[in-house]
Order: sequence, then C-alpha cells, then structure tokens
Amino acid sequence: MAGHQLGGTIIVGAGQAGLAAAFQLRARGIGCRILEAAESPGQGWRDRWDSLRLFTPAQYCSLPGMEFPAPGGSFPTRDQVAAYLSAYAEALPVTTGVSVTGIHRDGAGFTVDTSAGTLTASQVVIATGATSTPFIPDMASKLSPAIHQLHSSGYRNAPALPDGGVLVVGAATSGIEIAVELAADRRVWLAGRVPFHIPDAVINHAGGAYWHFIHRVLTRSTPLGKKIARDFTAQGGPLISISIADAQNAGVACLSRLAEVADDGHPVFANHPPLDVATIIWATGYQPRFDWVDDVPVDGRGWPVTNRGEVETLPGLYFVGMPFQYGLTSTLLGGVGRDAAHVADRIALRQKRGAGSAREVRRA
Repeated sequence: MAGHQLGGTIIVGAGQAGLAAAFQLRARGIGCRILEAAESPGQGWRDRWDSLRLFTPAQYCSLPGMEFPAPGGSFPTRDQVAAYLSAYAEALPVTTGVSVTGIHRDGAGFTVDTSAGTLTASQVVIATGATSTPFIPDMASKLSPAIHQLHSSGYRNAPALPDGGVLVVGAATSGIEIAVELAADRRVWLAGRVPFHIPDAVINHAGGAYWHFIHRVLTRSTPLGKKIARDFTAQGGPLISISIADAQNAGVACLSRLAEVADDGHPVFANHPPLDVATIIWATGYQPRFDWVDDVPVDGRGWPVTNRGEVETLPGLYFVGMPFQYGLTSTLLGGVGRDAAHVADRIALRQKRGAGSAREVRRA
C-alpha cells in the first residue's frame, strides 16, 4: 500500500458509521476505501462485555440496505451485532489491519499516514466512533495498588475479576448494567450522577412512536433537540431499558459521586467511610482524541466542530458517528445511516462542483 495514490475517498474505521458511509457513497456511484485497524469489522463489539445487549429493539437497528436479522422486539446481543457488521461489510471495500496515524491537508486533498504507508485522497471521512479512547479520572493514580482497576471497556464478566467487593464509578447505562450483573454474587457499590431515565413503558408499548421521538424529534433541527444537544457530550444520553431502581433492587449500594482518595488509597464519599473494595470499574465514558488530524477544529470538550459532519474550515473532511452529530440516534445502528447519507450527499456535491470547475478550465 505504501506510496499508493487514491484519488477518491478514504473512510477511517469499519464500524457501523464507516460501513454506513461506504454504503451511501457506493449508492451515489462514488468510490471509496475503508481502513480498519482491527482484523475484522465489528471487532469493537466483540471486545465488549459478554452479556451486553443493545437497548434499542432489533427493528430499529438496521443499517441502510440490510435488515438486522433478529425478531422485532428483541434486544440484540453483542455477538449478534458483531456478526451483522461482518456480514454487512462483505460487499464493501474494507482493508483490515491498517491503522491511520495522521491526516494532513495537501493542496485540495489530504495525505493520510497509515501503518502500511502513505495515501492521498480527495475526501476523508473519519468514522472512528465516539468510544475509541476510554476516560479514567486522574484520581485513579492515587488509589492503593492493592485495588484492581479497569475501565468498563475492559470488563468481560464477573469471574474475570478478583474476589471481593466492587465499586463501579459512573451511573449511566453501562455502569448500572455492570453493577447489576456483579451484584448476583458479590457486594457492589455504584457511584455517580444518575441520568434521566426513559420509562420502560415508553419503549415497550409506544412502538414506532418511541423511535420517531428519539430519531425525528430529538435533532439539532428542533427546539427540544437543540436544548439536549448543548450538554449532550458532558452529561451523556438518558437511561434506556435500565434504571437506578434496577440496581437498588439487585442489592447494589448507591452512593454519591466519588469525592476523593484517602491517605491509605481507598475511595472516599461524602458522609460515608472509605470503601474497602477489591476492584474499581471506571464506567466513566470516553474522551475525544483527534490530535492526529491536523487543524481540525474542536469544541471546549474536544469534539470536532462540524455542520452535520462536514468540517467547513477543512473542505473535504467529514465525520460520521459522533455524539449528537445531528440527533440523539447519531451513534446508534438505526440512526447513523441518516448522517452517512447527508455526508455522502455533500461529497457527491463537492465532486460535482470539482468536475464542473475542471470542465470550465478545459473550455478556457
């Protein structure tokens, strides 16, 4: 691959966002190449914990052009999602085992540094997703070395953890689900601010109205969607299919936010003695990291500044799969296709304008 010149579009990442972008580009007759660091599409899903299920019913989990193969009303497992993405990728131009280490502006296009050499492209779509870099607070380094620590992205199952109590830090969906699972056979504490919970009845009985609300109403084009989008990357999404009551019913002890670390290296909470736990799981989400992309504008939290995925200060650079890129469903299987279609339309328009300019030059 070294030195190969690619005049079309490079997509970075073969997760759901990158695959959807490639499908939409192909539907418009635009060539592309997907570069994936892992050895197979969907590997990110295979690396999640064993019992993980989506919180969205299967009928709302399809990428464009291929229905998700599970009964409506069921909640797909981790392995079902991974298998679906692998099957979806079979008809698309995916190159696996190649990581992208840098993207640089080069005239009207881009130079892309990869582990297999340097490429050039007219357009680049970054589809690395919103969960590529785990976030662990600085206070983790102050904890006792006797406490086993891991991020939720590294959790697989209860038997893989040391014996003893577990503190899960972070009370969003992942943190609550892991805490409930662990509480079956050990003492578990859960710490953190609890997000808003969408009642189960809304999902179970509202049917298409539920999906219409989160997909069509909660977007950057509606007053309510704009309000939610402002703080979305700081506060995260709402709880869906699980609540703090589920944790309490499972016997999980719920605490406030982790305040500090005691001199002996144990976690401390307000109005509570230091906890003596064997394991701490940091369900503290992910942080953006785009320092490998030259000159990309970012907001105060480090997320790229785009107009529905298009970086206006770097013509030809796009993102797909970012949190609330256009709506609440932008990172979901059933929602990412909309953003991919918009980006594909913008790339098609850019190429059309470029072809028009070239014709004008030839006429002159």
